[in-house]
Amino acid sequence: MGPTKRRQFLAGLGSAAVLPLLPRPAAAFAQVRRVRPSDAAWPSQTAWRALGRAVGGNLFAVKPSLDAAMLASDNLKNPYAIGDDPALTQTLGWLDAWATRPSTYGVAARNAGDIAAAVNFARTHNVRLVVKGGGHSYLGTSNAPDSLLIWTRHMHDIHLHDAFVAQGCVGRPQAAVTVGAGTIGMQAYNAVTTRAGKYVQGGGCTTVGLAGLLQGGGFGSFSKHYGLVAASLLEAEVVTADGMVRIANACSNPDLFWALKGGGGGTFGVISKMTLKLHDLPSSFGVAGFKVKASSDGAYRRLIGEFISFYRTHLFNDHWGEQARFAPSNTFEIAMNAYGIDGAAAKRIWQPFLDWIARTPNDYSLDGRVVLAGVPARHWWDPAWWGTHWPELAFPDTNVFIGALDYTLAHVIPQPAFAFDTRPDAPATNAWWKGSTDEAGQFLWAYESLWLPKSLLSDERQLGDAMFAASRHFGFSLHFNKGLAGAPAEALAAARDTAVNPQVLDAFALVIAADGEGPAYPGIDGHQPDAAKGHVTRSRISRCMAVLRSGVKEPGSYFNETNYFEENWQRSFWGSNYERLAAIKQSYDPDGLFYVHHGVGSEKWSAEGFARL
Repeated sequence: MGPTKRRQFLAGLGSAAVLPLLPRPAAAFAQVRRVRPSDAAWPSQTAWRALGRAVGGNLFAVKPSLDAAMLASDNLKNPYAIGDDPALTQTLGWLDAWATRPSTYGVAARNAGDIAAAVNFARTHNVRLVVKGGGHSYLGTSNAPDSLLIWTRHMHDIHLHDAFVAQGCVGRPQAAVTVGAGTIGMQAYNAVTTRAGKYVQGGGCTTVGLAGLLQGGGFGSFSKHYGLVAASLLEAEVVTADGMVRIANACSNPDLFWALKGGGGGTFGVISKMTLKLHDLPSSFGVAGFKVKASSDGAYRRLIGEFISFYRTHLFNDHWGEQARFAPSNTFEIAMNAYGIDGAAAKRIWQPFLDWIARTPNDYSLDGRVVLAGVPARHWWDPAWWGTHWPELAFPDTNVFIGALDYTLAHVIPQPAFAFDTRPDAPATNAWWKGSTDEAGQFLWAYESLWLPKSLLSDERQLGDAMFAASRHFGFSLHFNKGLAGAPAEALAAARDTAVNPQVLDAFALVIAADGEGPAYPGIDGHQPDAAKGHVTRSRISRCMAVLRSGVKEPGSYFNETNYFEENWQRSFWGSNYERLAAIKQSYDPDGLFYVHHGVGSEKWSAEGFARL
């Protein structure tokens, strides 16, 4: 069968909502290699012009923009400026792994038709394809040189539904929101929470794209209560490798629907829009933040043990998420948020732990301010509200008294919770949590994550010893919202029906150890990454995580936040779900058009995704 007839055959199959694509014989994959601009088979200018017409003039040559001036500018600390540049990604690279490099051409997609045209072009001409929305991939999956970019940045329409029922399904209507593939967290939060008073599950970082977040599994600050982002998907419009626009939900293409819920972004197709379940808001979200310094190793080990016991008794539930941080300097920091907790409740819950610290002032001291407060949930992502009220929350009096502790805070200047996009004409809602600024323009040296099963909490001595030993090598943080043990039964059941590694259901936290620098980029004088320091740091992080990993029977890692060099990644990211995902990949993308590093089926391709092995 010739190429033209074969494409006609596949198009006929693609119009059916439930017919699977047939697998091809292994022999058909021999000598498959994507073309590059230097190859004779690279598409002609006539072909590119035809694609441009097919996408309404939205084809463009991607111009490199990263140079010394850019690296020194404020724009690389502005995630909105990075996101608006098709040549850039939020992370600039990873030592010994990858560095962001622009595609040759890009399609600024506005709808599913534009995406389908780009997919058909890439398949027909054997061109490497890349998909980018938010561009936050640590593994570099949203960029590749010599490729065609499908850029969904401008697809951010948002439509709320009072009574949504997925196409082809019969069931109880429910509140939902349909968002375009380029929608980032702050856009969704502004429309759904600040303006409409509902909750949509998105990421903790406000500039993360919802499509990539969801396809990787997805956690937000309050996932301990609401569950996985992937579990909130009700329906997706997706373009598959045959160029067909399909509806995927529980009733139409249910296998594809399941794979999209945590099977990895850029792997099974290109989402053009998606509909997510909405939830009710509580009256308040809680905040807890403080740092403790221990005067000796022994005191620090006791502090770790006390916190484990306190967490198990008071915080191991569906309310408390975000982070506890442990460092080689014998410092312990709390940066936690809570569902349905106001300021009075936060103070009542944390007072026993703070009293324990206060009883031995020679062993422990508080470094800086203590914040225990409640925030109206509707204003959690409302930068204007925070700008007016945050100093009031942090400093209701000159001296804040909690339990047996008296904190003199008059000398501390309140810091704004949000940073802003200061470019001319930028919307006032273009804001991000100030703590996320370091992620913009970063160049990673190392990044590792590991789910910690709840069984470890039963032996605080053993877990405490391991955490103390790990902290001797490098600092790490426990992200309690990224483990679902302690979540409500409904959230657990929904997460169980996703492709994410089932270990997340039994994990009380995801531990992360990572470091890097930035802005930095290889080959640009004055901004070269510090490779020597990076290699030393990577070794320290590896030793730190090895200590913690030794206490876990089957180590698992989170696909969206993981090690580029993860070993046994198929089991680590997806556990027992990998075989099913691989079969779905073969069904919908038998030629491997969609490739991402350590994505399902990527073991069949070279590291850059250009040659079939």
